[in-house]
Amino acid sequence: MAISTLAIILFGIWRGTQRQVGRKTGLDGSWLGSPWFYLASAVVFSGLSYLGWVRLPLRISQTVRIGMLVAGSLFYFPGMLFVLWGRMALGKNYFVSTGFGARLFQGHALVTGGPYAIVRHPMYAGLIACAIGALLIYFTWTTILFACFAPFTLIRARREETALAAEFGEQWQEYCRRVPAFFPRMKLM
Repeated sequence: MAISTLAIILFGIWRGTQRQVGRKTGLDGSWLGSPWFYLASAVVFSGLSYLGWVRLPLRISQTVRIGMLVAGSLFYFPGMLFVLWGRMALGKNYFVSTGFGARLFQGHALVTGGPYAIVRHPMYAGLIACAIGALLIYFTWTTILFACFAPFTLIRARREETALAAEFGEQWQEYCRRVPAFFPRMKLM
């Protein structure tokens, strides 16, 4: 599931490097348009993940371990589906951002349907859930690293929101009033 989702995301990134850039916020980020950046990042990320795939040296009882597997599955699999659903809902508008900057395309559309009707950042919410779930399921140094980096998605979200607010103005403000950033609102009947 993770490999399929990663392949879909990488395809979206590759397709995004072929499109005309529109509004940008933060640093220039011209390197975000380079396929070489993504190749180098994938190699470094995969290498570090492989080297860190060592179980944490903690002794845990069988009962606690089963509880961790169940809880981890309840975070990981729905989180992964949320990431994939968010990516598919964005369609041709999908591209990456960083904590340093965000880019939109010329003719960029504001996506407010699908998972974006539930939260403004379903992919980031899904990634955070996946990081927590992976830590509970696999319990490795690599998953500790993923969980530590999960909060940085909040910085990325802020950069994206700056670009979207500048691009879509009142339409964006109305969307923000209706839809929370990361956690769905519970409606009482």
